[in-house]
Amino acid sequence: MKITVETTIQADIETVWSAWNNPDDIVKWNAASDDWHTVSAEVDLREGGQQKSRMEAKDGSMGFDFVGTYVQIIPHELIDYVLEDGREVKVLFSAIDGQVKVVETFDAEQENSQEMQRAGWQAILDNFGAYVEAEKKS
Repeated sequence: MKITVETTIQADIETVWSAWNNPDDIVKWNAASDDWHTVSAEVDLREGGQQKSRMEAKDGSMGFDFVGTYVQIIPHELIDYVLEDGREVKVLFSAIDGQVKVVETFDAEQENSQEMQRAGWQAILDNFGAYVEAEKKS
């Protein structure tokens, strides 16, 4: 089962692409809720390269590593990667009239409900959009 989340960001494609792929930015926006955060991120943005991030509960009670290997990259358009458990994630970037629509489709995992997964990934994508828009203004 595939799940899709999306958002539209008021920014140019270069700004959006950079914030999505820059580890210094990723640690600022990559969380589904205020009680979680990303403590580290690495990006080797090339086919065969990896993205790695460490997400942890702020109270230190739990955490996990998120690791994906890039399968296909089309700058400013597509990032396709496979997670360690074999699930595929595709992120499409579409620039239209000073905005960027980001559509993320991923294979659902079996541990959590699809509704919970959709809500979590959407929350992270919403945080990303808010972060980019706030950074653009500063």
